[in-house]
Amino acid sequence: MSAATTERQTERTLPEQGFLSRVTAWICAVGGVVGLLAAAILIVEKINLLADPGYVPSCSINPILSCGSVMTTPQAEAFGIPNPLIGIAGFAAVATIGVVLLAGARLPGWFWLGLQAGATFGVIFVHWLIYQSLYVIGALCPYCMLVWAVTIPIFLYVTVRALRQHGGVLPGPVRRVAAAVATYHSLILTAWYAIVLIAILTRFWSYWSTLV
Repeated sequence: MSAATTERQTERTLPEQGFLSRVTAWICAVGGVVGLLAAAILIVEKINLLADPGYVPSCSINPILSCGSVMTTPQAEAFGIPNPLIGIAGFAAVATIGVVLLAGARLPGWFWLGLQAGATFGVIFVHWLIYQSLYVIGALCPYCMLVWAVTIPIFLYVTVRALRQHGGVLPGPVRRVAAAVATYHSLILTAWYAIVLIAILTRFWSYWSTLV
């Protein structure tokens, strides 16, 4: 590869990396705050439910959108503590990282590895909860769904940024896939949301159809 070609690729890559870095910072800041608020509300609702078994949570809207049905299941305490406590800790950290990045801070590589590990754990855990809600519990928690909605882009953009930042050390085929993911990140996010939405619609279609 000639020096001119390398220079042209660098000119294209640096602005793209800057854009992805800014988007990642905003996604972490906004998504972290939204996730933190949702987790905090869930903790309050959980406490109210523990104090009064007859309490109806504010997010129990109908037989399908029913936080109460979800909160009383073992899946709501997957690690022996209420899941929202994990969310409060995780989203508080993510929101703080986002704000720090927006302020112009440059974080060391090990810090990004920690964020990547946390985001990966979060997105895997969220999809386990999606499966449990749809096909085991048979009910949806609106605040939990808000957590799903912010966890997915946090993972996606943290991952895309990492792939583009360190693309030079990746094998050729992986580097090309990483470049494609970075190019079509918004399309990937839209498709991801669409798949989850379609799963929700098809799983509970017998109920949704009665509302039409």
